[in-house]
Amino acid sequence: MDSKFKFLLRLGDDSMILGQRLSELCGHGPILEEDIAMTNIALDLIGQATNIYTYAATLTPEYKDADGLAFLRFEHQYYNAVLVEQPNGNFADTLVRQFFFDAFRVPFFLKLRESNDETLAAIAEKSLKETRYHLKHSSEWVIRLGDGTELSSERAQLAVFDLWRYTNELFFTDEVELQLVSEGIIPNLAELRETWLQTIHSVLQMAHLKLPSEQGFFGAGRVGRHSEHMGYILAQMQYMQRAYPGMQW
Repeated sequence: MDSKFKFLLRLGDDSMILGQRLSELCGHGPILEEDIAMTNIALDLIGQATNIYTYAATLTPEYKDADGLAFLRFEHQYYNAVLVEQPNGNFADTLVRQFFFDAFRVPFFLKLRESNDETLAAIAEKSLKETRYHLKHSSEWVIRLGDGTELSSERAQLAVFDLWRYTNELFFTDEVELQLVSEGIIPNLAELRETWLQTIHSVLQMAHLKLPSEQGFFGAGRVGRHSEHMGYILAQMQYMQRAYPGMQW
C-alpha cells in the first residue's frame, strides 16, 4: 500500500470514527448547549474525514470517492487509533477522550500546514481552525469536571486513569511515517510529544487531576487491530450503504 495513502487513512479514520462516536450523543447531551456543541464537533470531524478521504481516493483505483472509503472497508482495513473508538461512557469519559485527542491534533495540524504536499497543507489549515475550538472546549470541560463536585472529580480522574493507556498510539511511527517525514510531507510525530505533554499537564494541574504513574501502551489500530468496540461502530455506520449499495440521497 502506498505510504501516503495509508497515512491518509490513519488520519481520516481517526476523524471519522471519533465523529461517529460523538454523533451517538446527539439528543443525549447533559444540557441543551452541550448537546449542540458535541454534535457540531462530530460534524467537524466527519467533515475533516471527508476532505481526507476525498484526497485519498485520488491515490487508488479501488475506491472512487470518500463514501467508498468510509463505508466499504472491513474492520482490519481501518487504521484509526484505538483511543477514538472507546465508548462514550459517562460525560467525563467522553470529554477526557476528546481532550487527549485534541491536545495531539492541534500541534499536529500546526506542523502539517508546512507540508510539501499542498493538498495536505490546505486540509491542515482548515482543520486547525476547528480543532483549536475543539481543544478549548474539551480542556475547559476537563477543568470544570476535575475542579467541580466530588462526583464529577472522581469520574474525571477515573476517565484519565482508564484512557491514558491508549494515548501512546497517537505517536505510533513505522516505515509509513518515516518515509513521509523524510520527504517533508508530514511532521515527525515524536517531536510533537513534548508540546502535547505540556498541554496535558497544564490542564490536568488546573483540574486537580493526576496521571497514572505509568503510561503503558495499549492499541494496535494503526495496523488494523482494534478493540471489541470497533465492529459495533462499523455495523451501525455502514448499515445503509451495505444494505443498499450505491445509494444516493
